[in-house]
Amino acid sequence: MRRRPPIFFAILIIFFLEKSTAQVKSYTPRLETCACAFKADSTHKTTCAYLIVPENRNNPTGKTIKLPFIVVESNNPNKRHDPVLYTAGGPGASSLGGVRFIQEREFIKNRDYIAFEQRGTWYAQPRLNCPEVSEAIKESYRKGLNRDSLVLEAVKACRKRLEAQGIDLSAYNTIENAADIEDLRETLHIDSLNLLGISYSGGLMLTVVRNFQAHLRSVVLDSPLPGFLNYEEFALSNINQALDHIFDNCERDSSNKALYGNLRQQFRNYFISIAGQAFYFNYKEKDHSDSIRIRYTRNELIDVLTNDLSNNSRLKDLPFLITQLIHDIHQPYIRHYFDDIFAAGDNANGMRYSVYCSEQIAFANQSIIDQENDLFPWLAGYRFNNVTHQICNCWNVKPEPPVVKTPVLSNIPVLLGAGDTDPWCRPIFIDFIHQYLPNSWRLLFTDKTHAPLLSTSEGDELIAKSFDDPMQKIMTDDKKVLVY
Repeated sequence: MRRRPPIFFAILIIFFLEKSTAQVKSYTPRLETCACAFKADSTHKTTCAYLIVPENRNNPTGKTIKLPFIVVESNNPNKRHDPVLYTAGGPGASSLGGVRFIQEREFIKNRDYIAFEQRGTWYAQPRLNCPEVSEAIKESYRKGLNRDSLVLEAVKACRKRLEAQGIDLSAYNTIENAADIEDLRETLHIDSLNLLGISYSGGLMLTVVRNFQAHLRSVVLDSPLPGFLNYEEFALSNINQALDHIFDNCERDSSNKALYGNLRQQFRNYFISIAGQAFYFNYKEKDHSDSIRIRYTRNELIDVLTNDLSNNSRLKDLPFLITQLIHDIHQPYIRHYFDDIFAAGDNANGMRYSVYCSEQIAFANQSIIDQENDLFPWLAGYRFNNVTHQICNCWNVKPEPPVVKTPVLSNIPVLLGAGDTDPWCRPIFIDFIHQYLPNSWRLLFTDKTHAPLLSTSEGDELIAKSFDDPMQKIMTDDKKVLVY
């Protein structure tokens, strides 16, 4: 018999020590009832409470935080006992508002639904709100000042204020978010759970799979951003590919060649030509008597395009919008854009900064980002994210451990959905994820953008099918959905 070297036994002992340590909590999660921020319709019982956990599990006797969740019970007397838990993307978006329409979801017919608010977001206590940033952006347009400089000062002010409240900004990250979900499952005595995630929370749910898969039954991920990819290195390529899909459709389908002929090249030529150029228009804020002269650039015009490129209901109008912009017809669209800017108020930007800085920008390769700017001169310098390297230098949170940049491997059944016109989370992202999940199925929604599973009736039915029989390959008669 071959003898094992001593190092083998040392590694084995360490492995079992780590496993046993991970299973012992040095704190006790608890629940506290609270008022419901939102409720389902009157036919469904809705229950609301806070999960109370340590802000930082490395300091389990320290500060605690309150994370609200809403349970909506299925009316089916023979319902399954494996509920669906949903949490939103962003990072920084609220997870609770969808409860108002949960009765329209197909899966509520067979199982309960839990909407869980991530730490630091809208209804959590504390919320990492940075109103200073919204105000800095408004002030930069009101006075024609440098937006980036004002935002950096606002970020510093927000950080100083939150830290003065005793908030540990480095504790707001995906690993802690995943542990929050596991604590909720355990505290509610749920033996089998289905996860539903979108965009950023796709990567969050994969982290739950990595760290706490024993009680997971299945997972559905809609336009997921896998944490093991560096988003910054894909950003401009993602937007360009989504625009190319629009241009391909125009070339193939449009009968109005005078308007849409060679739209791709017209777009590229125009957006290259206006690099560094400034535009001006008069704008009146709501409840203000005087107009202000606002300066805007190519950045704001690309924002207008990507806003529509991210909206399934507006995709069909995007070619016409592009023709308007490249003929210098900006005002109807840029005015609406600034309506949104000046209406902006509360946010959860602090949570977004903590997650993004510690898990994405801390690992991003600047040389690849620079090369993308060279490859796509019509998009070069575009501010594709409201979290930048400069902001992260100010926010100053600890990078997460390298494990966050490694793929998640599991036999758990997973349904992956993507839209072929999504400018943020391209279909290649679900291909990357699929490589490590042998029991996963991919759905590609043609001529759809971000979140096609949750934002379309076809997607809603396919989510329910997946939860009912997650090991069965999804089948659909919809010719616009490719299953592979």
